[in-house]
Amino acid sequence: MLALLKTIRDAIASWWSEFTLQTKLLAVATMVVSLVMSGLTFWAVNTIQQDARINDTRFGRDLGLLLAANVAPLVADNNLTEVAQFSQRFYSSTSSVRYMLYADETGKIFFGIPFWEPEVENSLTIERRIQLPEEYPGDGEKPMVRQHTTPSGTVTDVFIPLIVDKKYLGVLAIGINPNQTAVISTNFTRDVTIAVFITIWVMVILAGVINALTITKPIKELLVGVKEIATGNFKQRIDLPLGGELGELILSFNEMAERLERYEEQNIEELTAEKAKLETLVSTIADGAVLIDNNMQVILVNPTAQRIFGWEAAEVVGRNVLHHLPPAVQMEITRTLYEMAAGECESAEFRIFLNQPIQRTIRILLTTVLNSQRESIKGIAITVQDITREVELNEAKSQFISNVSHELRTPLFNIKTYIETLHDYGEDLGVKERQEFLQTVNHETDRLTRLVNDVLDLSKLESGRNYSFDGVDLAQAIEQTLRTYQLNAKDKCVELIQEVAPDLPLVVGNYDLLVQVFGNLIGNALKFTKAGGKVAIRAYQLDPKPNQTQSSPVRIEISDTGIGIATEDQHSIFERFFRVENRVHTLEGTGLGLSIVRNIIDRHRSKVHLVSEVGIGTTFWFDLAVFEEEALPIVLEPNTEAPKITTA
Repeated sequence: MLALLKTIRDAIASWWSEFTLQTKLLAVATMVVSLVMSGLTFWAVNTIQQDARINDTRFGRDLGLLLAANVAPLVADNNLTEVAQFSQRFYSSTSSVRYMLYADETGKIFFGIPFWEPEVENSLTIERRIQLPEEYPGDGEKPMVRQHTTPSGTVTDVFIPLIVDKKYLGVLAIGINPNQTAVISTNFTRDVTIAVFITIWVMVILAGVINALTITKPIKELLVGVKEIATGNFKQRIDLPLGGELGELILSFNEMAERLERYEEQNIEELTAEKAKLETLVSTIADGAVLIDNNMQVILVNPTAQRIFGWEAAEVVGRNVLHHLPPAVQMEITRTLYEMAAGECESAEFRIFLNQPIQRTIRILLTTVLNSQRESIKGIAITVQDITREVELNEAKSQFISNVSHELRTPLFNIKTYIETLHDYGEDLGVKERQEFLQTVNHETDRLTRLVNDVLDLSKLESGRNYSFDGVDLAQAIEQTLRTYQLNAKDKCVELIQEVAPDLPLVVGNYDLLVQVFGNLIGNALKFTKAGGKVAIRAYQLDPKPNQTQSSPVRIEISDTGIGIATEDQHSIFERFFRVENRVHTLEGTGLGLSIVRNIIDRHRSKVHLVSEVGIGTTFWFDLAVFEEEALPIVLEPNTEAPKITTA
């Protein structure tokens, strides 16, 4: 049922849309006039009916009073036969009386027309009682009148109390038929009104259909054609055999569409070429670019912006840009975008940190796009720059400067303090005290020198300087390093162990840099190994893997039995200025040694690894590629994926 009603409603809506505005106004006016006329007619009919009811009420009351005055004495004398005869004659002499009922003071009916109890008596005696209205006054002297509706019309009920010598004997109920003349007149007027109403609307509907077929349809076809032309479909034509002004209008429309089609064909190649140039230019821009209109709809977006915002799998062109931006970006720029679209500002800049799709810091530049006359805003250009690397470099630079300043402050302060003391109180100090002061100054100077040298070494490694890599004899480099630290190990009572495999092949590397790596790692091992401990350096070639065509790399391990490194410190051990002694408060250092080691090993296209356990010891290890004898010397540039072969 609901589906049928929906179908009918849709059909009516479609049919109504076919009409012109003039036809719709005419239909509405006709409806209003017809409804007003029908309302007036029904009001007149209702007035006639009300007058008829009033007349029936008066007639019934008067008739009831007349009849009650004649029969009340007979009822008082209990002369029911005379009552029946009089009532029968009265009922037969008028067609207005529908029924007559007599009931005693208890409500029991003792006589009634058109039925009478003796006439319907049988083996089962039926007692009939009158149902009086609730508002009936009982033994009052005034009659009560009411009306009820029946299939044949409205019947007037009159209830007259029978009173003789102020004694209530019962009630007389009379039903008065409606006035047939008034009923017929009313029904006739109503039927004529409905017929006129239907006739008017049939004529309106026929006129509307004729209008839709002869005028509305061509105009609608023309409207559809104009919309198609507006969307760029210049092949649209209207083929309707009409004459007059409508025919000329349709002919002019077809000529216009034909000219536009020829113009489009002449300029399509030029427009396509310009569009391709623009798209190529935008797609090759290193920064992200998004162009939106005043309604925040995306017009153009380049691959860089898609990558930064994670739009690779989403179709955002033609959609609201605010619905697809990351929440952090949307929160920052929404208000500014609407202000720019309203002309309240021309440009804006934001710096936003993104968590999705990956963590990065971006700079967003907003610029309004004006028309050729620079009078109105046509859209907004959004430029997105990934400044993550720049931010990281600035943070690293700030942290490096802060750490270096902090590390330089302590030795300089100590040197200045002791020198000032010697200058001011040198004569009051003994020879031994002056020697201790000078020894402290010398120690702090050495510490300052080591720090400066380490900073310079780290700066060279990170500055982009090129290093020549050749075949390096690891045995020789290890031997040189151990000779340097042999005396230091002997003083600390630490055993130095060298385990270099015989016939070890040459490795690709820079001799001086590798010696610096070995020195830093062995120096750290001796520093954190107690007396009686051991420090070992091993070098051996790994076993070849199945189906391996190249030579297996050489692995170098530096192990100690020192204090070890806690698990929570191992991920930070290679950072600048990080020192284990900051946690254990034992020995001094610059905190740059392992950072230098990591940078040097990175230059050798390898990674330094760490295995450590507190109280047991630490092992650093890394692999180096085997040097091929027939290969030319290699120059490794920083931040390159593979070595570049050049002649030396």
